[in-house]
Amino acid sequence: MADAVDARRVCGMPEKAQLHVAMLALQFGYAGFHVVSRLALNMGISKFVFPVYRNIIALILLVPFAYFLEKKDRPQLTLNFVVQFFFLALCGITANQGFYLLGLDNTSPTFASAIQNSVPAITFAMAAALRIEKVRLDRRDGVAKVVGTLACVAGASVITLYKGPTIFGPAGAGDDKALQVPFLAAVAGEGKNWTLGCVYLIGHCLSWSGWLVLQAPVLKKYPARLSVTSYTCFFGVIQFLIIAAFFERDADAWVFHSGSEIFTILYAGFIASGVAFAVQIWCIDRGGPVFVAVYQPVQTLVVAIMASITLGEKFYLGGVIGAALIITGLYFVLWGKSEERSRNSKEAIMAAASAGNSSGGEREIRGAKLASSITQPLLPPSSTTSDVV
Repeated sequence: MADAVDARRVCGMPEKAQLHVAMLALQFGYAGFHVVSRLALNMGISKFVFPVYRNIIALILLVPFAYFLEKKDRPQLTLNFVVQFFFLALCGITANQGFYLLGLDNTSPTFASAIQNSVPAITFAMAAALRIEKVRLDRRDGVAKVVGTLACVAGASVITLYKGPTIFGPAGAGDDKALQVPFLAAVAGEGKNWTLGCVYLIGHCLSWSGWLVLQAPVLKKYPARLSVTSYTCFFGVIQFLIIAAFFERDADAWVFHSGSEIFTILYAGFIASGVAFAVQIWCIDRGGPVFVAVYQPVQTLVVAIMASITLGEKFYLGGVIGAALIITGLYFVLWGKSEERSRNSKEAIMAAASAGNSSGGEREIRGAKLASSITQPLLPPSSTTSDVV
């Protein structure tokens, strides 16, 4: 036992500390992606070209790991799976990333990150509507999930419908400076349609949540997550190429004009879609989905600091109120899911013990928890794999 514990130490750091460090690094990595994406749009990189290059880089990183690590787990590819991967890409890559960039172009990195905190609540609402998730209003966990979902909806509505006055802006980040510095020209939705941008971001969250719900049945039949992600990414590249062929007729848009443009695309593909994905999978495996999701609001705080320093972003009253409601709703949903999972685990253990199969039942529960954690990083499902969202 002592050897196993020591084996999980890195530079004398216990595994629990490693998890916290990894999660903080992950939030900084994702926060950087929001700011880098905003910079890319400000530099004039096409919203159709950017996701193509990003997903090509991610695909190059994922394919070798998927091929070698999942040789034994990967079922035979059939036409039925190809169709499912295509629609997963349409929802989880094309619509998700497309709406995100359109929304970011009209709002700001901070509020794009803030709205993303509503994804667990939206996923719960979708799963409940499809009767994948049970809603128990006679229990505290059920009430908490419903209240959290309503708080997230209220927060997203406030951000969308009420911009409000500026409550904070970096000193000297006035209109004259914004006109002089290209990177500040379109920051925080200046000169853009804020409400339309928020609608796009809600579409981004709906697409993300829909992908989380739809991938569960696919992973049951095709239990090779890296391979599923690789296929999804491949079809995402194809779909974005088709869209770009219709809407991006300027051949010069595909050419890099500076080292800064190359950096933004490499960061998006390598860090946000490659390294961050691997770190998140490891953290979910070791710490569980709730542990990972609890850190999500840290990303919004880091984005706010980064965007304020590098982009001169302004903060509006409506956005701050909406973000607070969304983050509150997130924690209500996570608490409700954690309570539900704990209750179901205890009931399953008691049922297994009464049947004289306590040890076997515990092994089954542990296996179900691991499978469900990898399947659904943001919204932890019930203890049985048949209830995976």
